[in-house]
Amino acid sequence: MEEKNQVNPLGTAPVSSLMFKFAIPSIIGMLVSALYNIVDQLFIGQAVGPLGNAATNIAFPFTTACMAVALLLGIGGASCFNLTMGMGHTKRAGFFAGNSITMLIASGLVISTVTLVFLTPLLRIFGSPDDVLPYAQEYVKVTALGFPFLILTTGGGHIVRADGSPQMTMICNVTGALINTALDALFVLGFGWGMKGAAAATVIGQFISAALVIIYMTRFKTVKLSLEHYMPKIKTILRISSIGMASCFNQIAIAIVQIVLNNSLKHYGASSEYGASEPIAVAGIVMKVNMIVFSIVIGLAQGTQPIESFNYGARKFSRVRKAYKLAVLVGAGISIIAFIMFQLFPRQILSVFGKGSDTYFDFGVKFFRIFLFFTWINCLQPITSTFFTSIGKPIKGVFLSLTRQILFFIPILITLPLIFGIDGIVYTGPIADCLSAVVAISMAAFEFKQIKILEQNTLKEG
Repeated sequence: MEEKNQVNPLGTAPVSSLMFKFAIPSIIGMLVSALYNIVDQLFIGQAVGPLGNAATNIAFPFTTACMAVALLLGIGGASCFNLTMGMGHTKRAGFFAGNSITMLIASGLVISTVTLVFLTPLLRIFGSPDDVLPYAQEYVKVTALGFPFLILTTGGGHIVRADGSPQMTMICNVTGALINTALDALFVLGFGWGMKGAAAATVIGQFISAALVIIYMTRFKTVKLSLEHYMPKIKTILRISSIGMASCFNQIAIAIVQIVLNNSLKHYGASSEYGASEPIAVAGIVMKVNMIVFSIVIGLAQGTQPIESFNYGARKFSRVRKAYKLAVLVGAGISIIAFIMFQLFPRQILSVFGKGSDTYFDFGVKFFRIFLFFTWINCLQPITSTFFTSIGKPIKGVFLSLTRQILFFIPILITLPLIFGIDGIVYTGPIADCLSAVVAISMAAFEFKQIKILEQNTLKEG
């Protein structure tokens, strides 16, 4: 007989205090992940200049691909673990944690190998102009060695959090980020190693973080993990993948958008006053600054995942509803603050990342203010998509994760510039953001009506 988990704080403690416990470390962890790239860009912008910043933007789809796999297996494994624990099946839950870790390591090795073998063709596909390509090659040749550590740290952090240790997830990420920042200053500014120095600092930080995750897994709290839990099982991996698919597809969509955006900026920028490289450098900075806000929102959403998963499995639907609404409320507040900052101080933000020409700053200010105009409602899509994943409805989560990037952004990005040139690219962002928010609101409203019916049926059965 499998154990029945009767007194789990996820099902009894106040939702607001649980949100604070899980979301704050998750937000810090996500912020740290975003800062890995931003710190590199800060030092590269000062030491190398706009071409170096453009190179990190060209290389960003590699990082996004790693994040996609990490979230597929990490969030998928964590959600399955918490759902199974909520249903009282403690022994079975351990296989989701162990298999997730095994596949995170294996997938990291595969992605690293493929990247190094096909590096130059991939950078061309990602939209690298000729003058940016050498910088991008120099950077990715080193960062690719750290992909297994990046994937294990990101995905494994979700498993650690699901075990009831969000603070440890935060420690893993923060430790690596602090090491990365210190070594960036030493390698890039102190030793003058440029792109290679920034890349080496990143890999060392990721290695330390991954080592901490591995150490924690040997002391897993909720379930005693043995070797059999780590042995791959097809059914277990398929279940993990199906649940984590929404978050994975969201990252894949981001990577596809980044590639199409880079190529569009290169093409239409070349025929404009801005040139081919400057718009790519600007877009990289804007997207990564926005990623800080998005990371806070995603961290908030991920912090609700154990609460929503456990209580949905335990049929405590009022707690599920409260967790979702609280996440939306906090996410909206953060997004509104970001909107105000982007509208009032775009030039000052750009200046932090180094110097540039007048046209560079003109395009940057325009891109900040217009492209991110609907930042204040961007919280709805990731919070709602994660909600569907948490309650075991991955298809809905996948669809919602694809709305902004694939269903709306890319078609608009392809068509608007045909009419308005590079300005059409700028206006693509707010249109796609607005449409995806409408879809998220509609889907969430419908789902909570269904949950209300389930809640009533549960009361009748009780």
